Amino acid sequence: MAGPIIRGTNLQFFLARAEQARAEADAATLDHVRERCRRSEAAWTALADKALRSEQLRIEEAERKAAMAEPAMPRVDS
Repeated sequence: MAGPIIRGTNLQFFLARAEQARAEADAATLDHVRERCRRSEAAWTALADKALRSEQLRIEEAERKAAMAEPAMPRVDS
């Protein structure tokens, strides 16, 4: 049960860092600082996207395994 909580926390952390970088870019007065913050925002956003995709794949895999583990319903011939 700790896995999804950690993953969700990581996702929230990545999103928070992206938002912080976006705010810093908006507040920057120097072009090179603004560009650095935009690159940082893009990197954190990419990490968040990857974390979200990984979590979705993990859920799909767990569902697939659960479906494979279910016993097949016996056929009833009339």
